[in-house]
Amino acid sequence: MLHRTVKKNDVNKDKWIGVGGHFEADESPEECLLREVWEETGYTLTSWKYRAIVTFVSGNGVTEYMSLFTADAFTGEPIACNEGELVWVNKEDVVTLNIWEGDKIFFRLLNERTDFFSLKLVYDGHDKLVSASLDGREMEL
Repeated sequence: MLHRTVKKNDVNKDKWIGVGGHFEADESPEECLLREVWEETGYTLTSWKYRAIVTFVSGNGVTEYMSLFTADAFTGEPIACNEGELVWVNKEDVVTLNIWEGDKIFFRLLNERTDFFSLKLVYDGHDKLVSASLDGREMEL
């Protein structure tokens, strides 16, 4: 997990997030995954699975899409990350960290499900999660 502590004007400031980032021109989700993991950690993934698509609605007229992967094998040595501190965290401890409310939902789903899923998370323009939908059906928060 990445503890985002470096950037001053960062929507994720002081939150814990998975490694990743935005697509570069002409990248597939898998190419973006491999590049971002290598850039932020120094690791080269050798085994991964595309698990979900997450739609984030910020409440400020902005919608973003995240391709969610899990990986179980890699090579390489860790590097310092210029976005914060990288820490190995046990799966069961992730929900105790300062993470987004919607992230708690997708981490739970990653542990409970093996099939691909679509999750929509709607925020109020700040930190409050106001609705969530799983595979097109509204979820209870």
